[in-house]
Amino acid sequence: MFARRIAVIGTGYVGLTTGACLASLGHHVVCADIDEAKVARLRAGEVDILEPGLPELVAEGMAAGRLAFVLGATAAVTREAGAEIVFLCVPTPMGEGGAADLAAVQAVTDEVGALLAPGCVVVNKSTVPVGTAATTREMLGRTDVAVVSNPEFLREGSAVHDFLNPDRIVVGSDSQEAAERVAALYSRLGAPTQLTDAASAEMVKYAANCFLAMKLSYVNSLADLCERLGADVLEVTEGMGYDRRIGQTFLSPGPGWGGSCFPKDTNALLQIADAAGMDFELVRASLNVNAATRALVVDKVRAAVGGSLDGVRVGLLGLTFKAGTDDLRDSPALAVAALLRAEGAVLTGYDPAHAVGVPGVTDDVEVVDDPLAAAKGAAALVVLTDWPQFRTLDWNALGGVAAVSMVVDARNLLDADILRRAGFTWIGLGRG
Repeated sequence: MFARRIAVIGTGYVGLTTGACLASLGHHVVCADIDEAKVARLRAGEVDILEPGLPELVAEGMAAGRLAFVLGATAAVTREAGAEIVFLCVPTPMGEGGAADLAAVQAVTDEVGALLAPGCVVVNKSTVPVGTAATTREMLGRTDVAVVSNPEFLREGSAVHDFLNPDRIVVGSDSQEAAERVAALYSRLGAPTQLTDAASAEMVKYAANCFLAMKLSYVNSLADLCERLGADVLEVTEGMGYDRRIGQTFLSPGPGWGGSCFPKDTNALLQIADAAGMDFELVRASLNVNAATRALVVDKVRAAVGGSLDGVRVGLLGLTFKAGTDDLRDSPALAVAALLRAEGAVLTGYDPAHAVGVPGVTDDVEVVDDPLAAAKGAAALVVLTDWPQFRTLDWNALGGVAAVSMVVDARNLLDADILRRAGFTWIGLGRG
């Protein structure tokens, strides 16, 4: 494999993982960010992101001299002999009307467009609307620089593993030579590689994420139906999962889906479809079901405390959108918390990733550093994030400080028998 000189613009979740992993594959990588304090921390080997294996990979890359951090995109693309391949890993947040905001992409291309070496390849790694590769070419104004779409498929909490053990590599460009150069970066991984046009590559990411969001909305609706009919959704989904056409993953009901990708990508795909003159009803329905699912959890909590939530103390277990990450973006736990607070509930929350030194994760919740503090005086405890640590909590001790022994398990995470022996009434989702 031929080692390349690579610049990665942006050291967020995607950018830092991409840079560290490419360095581990033998490439020479310079990562850039506009946050001076963050760059200083990274140069000192401090990784702010909670991601297993990432701090170690950063340290290894720096020690080997294959990974460096600089302030600003200009420094990254011009360092030493100049970058051969530039990855854009900048934020593309949901903008007005749900469309992706490409302001950061525009800013970077404006900054480095004239500085790129002839023959350089610019890679859109961020999730961007279909057609952005063509737009990026126009932004750059360079006929001697190719643009490639190379979407990421990283799950928070297992991003390093996913990067180094991918299901597939997707590379899209109108330049076959540029696409092959980018695909070659991953040659050591031995993954199935799809070379396609840029628009199709951009569409793959949206299509995959929106399909998974629809699958989750389906299973949440299924849980509601199972509960009404006296069936057990866990038994039902186990039976479904043995069908290889369906699979075992994304069949766990919960308080809705969230995070940095699904809400943004579903809304963006709706905007893309609307612009093309199509109403993508399945995606729209999935968003509506997601909102309704959060309301159903609130209904369960209200019923558990016997009626009104006004002035009722409720303890929340889990605030991040999933276990294994410290990411609170579009967390369904916080969405449920906001609904509970709107009805007057007094909320205390505990999360393993945000238990210490966080004075206000959200204005709706008093964050505490111990699950006992979350349970103290609570009329109900609500499990909102599937942290495995919650399974081994001292439930006898929790029951001793709670005002009422009620647990609404919105993840079906806990062992109902253990809780019952500790004196709790356990309420799950879709368990008949």
